[in-house]
Amino acid sequence: MNGFADWARIWVEGGNGGDGCVSFRREKHVPKGGPDGGDGGKGGDVFMVVDMRIGTLLDFKHLRRVRAGNGGNGKGKRMSGRGGRDVLLKVPPGTVVKDAQTNEIIADLAPGSNPVLVARGGRGGRGNARFATPIQKAPRWAEKGEKGEKRELILELKLLADVGLVGRPNVGKSTLLRRLSAARPRVGNYPFTTLRPHLGLVRLNQYRSFVMADIPGLVEGAHKGKGLGAQFLKHIERTKVLVFLLDAQSEDPLKELDSLRQELKLFNQALPDKPSLVAVNKIDLVRDRSHFPPSFSCLSALTGEGINDFLRRLGRMLKRGEEIEVYD
Repeated sequence: MNGFADWARIWVEGGNGGDGCVSFRREKHVPKGGPDGGDGGKGGDVFMVVDMRIGTLLDFKHLRRVRAGNGGNGKGKRMSGRGGRDVLLKVPPGTVVKDAQTNEIIADLAPGSNPVLVARGGRGGRGNARFATPIQKAPRWAEKGEKGEKRELILELKLLADVGLVGRPNVGKSTLLRRLSAARPRVGNYPFTTLRPHLGLVRLNQYRSFVMADIPGLVEGAHKGKGLGAQFLKHIERTKVLVFLLDAQSEDPLKELDSLRQELKLFNQALPDKPSLVAVNKIDLVRDRSHFPPSFSCLSALTGEGINDFLRRLGRMLKRGEEIEVYD
């Protein structure tokens, strides 16, 4: 998991407001001037902002607490204190920000989202000039600045992809992504080669492309945390289409498919309702293909057999959804 993190917990604090000032006008020819204490400055705010260049929450693993700047105290001659420094925390697109105490979703930051205020700075206290009245002409008090807001947040990254690859370990998901895109996930002939999600840009033609996510292999009980599944299942919640990738050499592909769908349902009941395409990989290693239903897309990620038909089917599904993006 080096270089990638999709979960973090962090404390954020708005800056304290500055104190108001108690001061009276003192000039050579005005021995009894009125109050002129200025207001304290507002404490800085903490914002979350999307940065398209970032793809992980790794930085927040080492950044446990963030505090905006305090407001300056007011001064005489009605001079207000300076405002506290704001803090902009940059997060990758797809980050969900939650309140750690209530689990309430504060923000779901998609590309193009406006900065979101996550901890408000305290208001500055009023100086004594604010309290002067015809009856109380020389107030000798001022307000203290307000404390900044403190919150514990949970950051959860859910990858933004059009298509999610779902399958058992070692069925060839990474090989397929390498075949279809410029992504270079690690591949190998053993389970759990993929230890983190990978994204790849797949071109259907000159004008239409989509993003595909390779999710680490799911084993039975993944929704409970077995294997590496539970921590990655959330990454397919946003996808528009699921591709169930099966191994052509499996003893019972249909049973394997039912098991995958069951894992998704146990994790999130809405997942099995997503549009889906079933693909059978490693078709080059079997002779008899008659037992695969016509609705299945048979292919070989290694040799390229069946890839064009697979992409045509996938392209039609995405087009029906009318949500496919065009990427430069």
